[in-house]
Amino acid sequence: MIERAGLALLHRLDPERAHRFAIHALRAGLVPRPGPVTSPRLATQIAGIDLPNPLGLAAGFDKNAEAVDPLLMSGLGFVEVGAATPRAQPGNPKPRLFRLSEDRAVINRFGFNNDGMQAITARLQARKRPGVVGLNLGANKDSDDRAEDFARVLTHAGPFIGFATVNVSSPNTEKLRDLQGAQALASLLDGVMVARDALARPIPVFLKIAPDMDMTALTELCDVAVSAKVDAIVATNTTLRRDGLHGPHAGEGGGLSGAPLRDLAQQVLAEVYRLTQGKVPLIGVGGIASGADAYARIRAGATALQLYSALVYGGMGLIATILHDLDALLERDGFASVADAVGVDAVRPNV
Repeated sequence: MIERAGLALLHRLDPERAHRFAIHALRAGLVPRPGPVTSPRLATQIAGIDLPNPLGLAAGFDKNAEAVDPLLMSGLGFVEVGAATPRAQPGNPKPRLFRLSEDRAVINRFGFNNDGMQAITARLQARKRPGVVGLNLGANKDSDDRAEDFARVLTHAGPFIGFATVNVSSPNTEKLRDLQGAQALASLLDGVMVARDALARPIPVFLKIAPDMDMTALTELCDVAVSAKVDAIVATNTTLRRDGLHGPHAGEGGGLSGAPLRDLAQQVLAEVYRLTQGKVPLIGVGGIASGADAYARIRAGATALQLYSALVYGGMGLIATILHDLDALLERDGFASVADAVGVDAVRPNV
């Protein structure tokens, strides 16, 4: 009841101001802190990383790594912060965050606003609580070499994170998605892998993709990802589609997330699972708001999951609810673990 009242109050505020208030509330301990939710069925592994459960927080919620320790106590299995760019940048002009309450959705056009890799890395280095924390890598808007930016951030922050995600799929930095093209992506990933291998403790590298590619582009991207030996693919980022939306903000520019993205994100994830023949672990993100959503994404091919926009409407208490419901669904269908359910609904190619 307290959390519902808090959410109602937050929804009276400007969305970006409400988000800042949520970060402050986390740091002050004013939200549920049950600790990681786990069970023998929920405990899992991705890219060699042991997780108490498969549900993580997507990048963008804690851009500047200000509330990592409280977030690790919210029930999540892992947390991804960022995106971080080499230099701090303000992002796009405000307003740039919009609630679509009727659709249980969010549109943002932040544009990689963040405090820069030095400040973010210092906070990651100072955190006190154990747990899996990754960093979303970004590029400065005015960079002369955006591909090099990703490698620079990884080199700087790599010693203090458990994994890094290459984000070439945000729609809010002009021409960033051009880096998803086969040739550009292969070159970018080559530089990132060189930087990763030079770390004293090499870490897994993930690739986050957009949901708006045609089949040719998606096939080429999957081929590049497999060739580059990325450790996982995150499917998907926000979408530019606006099908069937309601309310005064439906036409705002930026990336759409939340419930309207659910089916599209699951379709893309299932296709990536098919194209990679299940050889690359997948992280499902986009429109996950219930245990049933989480379970469907795992059965479609996801080894782990992330959420963000659902928290805007369900609060932090939603995390434990999703995980308890997921655990019950796994038990109902006779699965001893998350890993046993991965891809059971996927259509595999004839090989």
